Amino acid sequence: MGAPSVTAVATGPDPGPAAGLLDFVRRTAADAALIASLPLDPEGRTWIRLEGPGGSEAWLIGWPPGAGTGWHDHGGSHGAFAAAAGRLTEQSLAAQLPTEGWKVLELADGIDRERRLTDGRGRAFGPHHVHQVFNPSTARHAVSVHAYFPPLPMMRRYSRAGQVLRLEQVEWPEEWA
Repeated sequence: MGAPSVTAVATGPDPGPAAGLLDFVRRTAADAALIASLPLDPEGRTWIRLEGPGGSEAWLIGWPPGAGTGWHDHGGSHGAFAAAAGRLTEQSLAAQLPTEGWKVLELADGIDRERRLTDGRGRAFGPHHVHQVFNPSTARHAVSVHAYFPPLPMMRRYSRAGQVLRLEQVEWPEEWA
């Protein structure tokens, strides 16, 4: 028996909590003093936790050249992020994935999306968003601001081979302290 399949679904910015988060991350990304305060590491991502609006969770993240997240979701939270410096690339799936009860999914053709975000540009997403984000530069750090509501209950990490997405790991908040 093969993997369950997922077909493309039209998805757009969520008009609820994600819109407020997008406004927050854009405003925060424009705070030059805050962005400059983040220590940057040439070997790995760095981050500091920020006070998010309305009980949300927020992070300022530094990305060395070539660093990325791998495929993941946000445990059912709404979210938004914006580039504050440098450039980030987001690859995402235009489908609403089931949140529970599967380990392997076969993705439909045409489901992939890619966005390039530079200084101040951001995007919001709903609770079923699966993506990976990376700094495509070979020479320059990128910095971004991220916010989630409700605060992240977990993150699921995936591997991808062609059109097959496989759940690999579940991470819990206590692991990010």
